[in-house]
Amino acid sequence: MARLRAPGGCPWDIEQTHQSLCDNLIEEAAELLETIDRGDFDHMREELGDVLLQVVFHSQMAAEAGHFNFDDVAAEINEKLVRRHPHVFGDMDLEDSQAVLKEWEAIKAKEKKNGPKQMGVLKDLPQSLNAILTAREILKQIAKKSLQSSYVEEKIIEEKSEQLTEEKVGEELFNWIGAARVAGIDPESALRRYCLKVSDEIEAQKRRA
Repeated sequence: MARLRAPGGCPWDIEQTHQSLCDNLIEEAAELLETIDRGDFDHMREELGDVLLQVVFHSQMAAEAGHFNFDDVAAEINEKLVRRHPHVFGDMDLEDSQAVLKEWEAIKAKEKKNGPKQMGVLKDLPQSLNAILTAREILKQIAKKSLQSSYVEEKIIEEKSEQLTEEKVGEELFNWIGAARVAGIDPESALRRYCLKVSDEIEAQKRRA
């Protein structure tokens, strides 16, 4: 990648910026997810390489600007994995995966104290996150922090979750999206706006408290 970006290298690679490669990253990640869903290991290997290329590409551009390089990226994730697994690399004894996740969140919370301050009750989520993942994360935060929202029917959610399967969820979501299309409604926008209602109500409750 350094050679491709150097004088006399590839004109296209030289012209790229962090911003211009954003769509490529999303596309490569989507192609990788497809190979995982299909259990296609030969193509999964190829798509993992394409995702890795994006990491290498961004790291090289950052190195050229004097920010960090690929070694820095690898070292930081290595340090994070060691730090967040004291039951493996330290002397802590955690009995199961639930205990591991609880400790992971506790360590993560300590780390976040030194980073940008969270402005609201709910975790700050990327605006580019799709609506389904946004809804899932908001619901996770509501459960974790025992929050309340008039827009969240916990009893109905519990009832719907009984005997639910991945196949059934896929079928229901597919049919709802089909119904929304016929009705002229964008399901992504509809869910995103509903998520906004939930989060706005929760944040308003905090301001009134």
